[in-house]
Amino acid sequence: MNYRSWEVALGGLVLAVAAVFVIFAIQTTGAQLRSAPGYALSASFRSAEGVRPGTEVRLAGVRVGTVTGMALDPESFHAVVTLSLQEDMRLPADSTAQVAAEGLLGGTFIDILPGGSPFDMEPGQQFEDTQSAVSLVQMMLRFATGGSSE
Repeated sequence: MNYRSWEVALGGLVLAVAAVFVIFAIQTTGAQLRSAPGYALSASFRSAEGVRPGTEVRLAGVRVGTVTGMALDPESFHAVVTLSLQEDMRLPADSTAQVAAEGLLGGTFIDILPGGSPFDMEPGQQFEDTQSAVSLVQMMLRFATGGSSE
């Protein structure tokens, strides 16, 4: 078969654009091709709205881990989130985990607020203090209706 050079160039361009989209999708979703070494902690939230496996875990705005799993506790009806933190990251035992958003239209992430305990959390432990996601729709409804937080 006899291909014209512009057909070959166009095919190469299409493949390059497809590769850029794949790289963008991997970076945007937080997906990892290989698992980073680390240790697991868990946190129980009343609402983990917007959190899913692959969501970033941040401390002082710096990524220190990812969400690796989610499950519903059938007794408390809370979302139990499993976090994988960097191996060298040691957190005080009284640290807080909260579901936070980057802004009104931004993504959701887990924000770690370090405590002051002299003891560190051990792998497999659960955060004692957590703060759930705040629903933007609920806040707007409260504002519009003049309702309280009840």
